[in-house]
Amino acid sequence: MELRARSAIILTSGGLDSTTCLAIAHDRGFTPLYSLTFDYGQRHRQELLAAERVAAAFHVKEHRVTKIDLTQFGQSALTSDIPVPKDRTESRMSADIPVTYVPARNTIFLSYALAWAEVLGVRDVFIGVNAVDYSGYPDCRPEFIAAFENVANLATKIAVESSDHRFAIHTPLIQRTKAQIIQEGAALGVDYAMTHSCYDPDAQGRACGRCDSCVLRKRGFIEAKIADPTIYSPREMEE
Repeated sequence: MELRARSAIILTSGGLDSTTCLAIAHDRGFTPLYSLTFDYGQRHRQELLAAERVAAAFHVKEHRVTKIDLTQFGQSALTSDIPVPKDRTESRMSADIPVTYVPARNTIFLSYALAWAEVLGVRDVFIGVNAVDYSGYPDCRPEFIAAFENVANLATKIAVESSDHRFAIHTPLIQRTKAQIIQEGAALGVDYAMTHSCYDPDAQGRACGRCDSCVLRKRGFIEAKIADPTIYSPREMEE
């Protein structure tokens, strides 16, 4: 199999972080780019449309939407009928693992990306996890990424048979604040109006402005001193 050393797969959710991650991979010269999005039964399905917009904007070679059903396991406000937390302070967000955590989500997503990478002969996978401005998710930590990268190079036929093929999981945003992420993306020409971050959008797909993801996103634009292009639901002002 021909190895495409400069190709990369980007895990894209249509959100601010993964879109910036895609822009960074593009800027670093990885080509062609492949994007992988998951329809896992999430309640905030507007992100699937956003991921399509992002893939088209960056002219990726192939954008795949993989359907899996994480609703069958539940225990997350993103996949079950559990209220999404609203109006929380940052100290409350980081006090414990929130109910918006989806069990094993990034482990599952990276496993799918790894399988596709092995088939394509791609060595590099990008994921927009962040360990600074995040809501306490254990699968966003540097030690998790390092452990998964080690597993990837132990568990795949291509890595075992070829010492030249070592998988790398790239996390260019992992130690950056939301403001720094937005500033870098803006410098790379990212149009954040095409992205979606809200965990609980209204029927028209407008952001609630009050969930953890919206709170961090809004604060990021303020601190970055960049206008926030997000369209928020009128209910943000009513509640």
